[in-house]
Amino acid sequence: MKATEARFLEFLKKSPTEYTLAVHGHLAENSPMRPLFDVFRKEVLALDPCVSEEILKLYVAYKAETNFVDVIPQKSRLCLSLNIPFHDLHDPKGIAKDVKNRGRWGNGDTEVGLNKPEDLPYVIGLVRQAIERQMGDLEGEP
Repeated sequence: MKATEARFLEFLKKSPTEYTLAVHGHLAENSPMRPLFDVFRKEVLALDPCVSEEILKLYVAYKAETNFVDVIPQKSRLCLSLNIPFHDLHDPKGIAKDVKNRGRWGNGDTEVGLNKPEDLPYVIGLVRQAIERQMGDLEGEP
């Protein structure tokens, strides 16, 4: 075994395989975004019994069969990556952005920012569209 391979294997042993919210400084217990994240999290997990949360190094993923929304914690907002084509999202307020051909963390072609609790009901409506589209696709619907 080469020395480089041995160092890489040692790195893998030391690397955490499970992450907690502690790796996301912007979601620390006393951070400004934590209360908003906690409410968002509760709402998303309540969308369907099959929804699960996976805390990853760069974002927090919510999935049914696969990711339907990812939360990229930022200092002054939660950046949401919705796994739904931008043109399929019904967004009367026009707050979503098409990020299909942009490099970013998370999955999905549509990005939405959340920074105020009063926007939560509307944003959850957008997230609901992403999970409903996924669940419909899983059932073989168009």
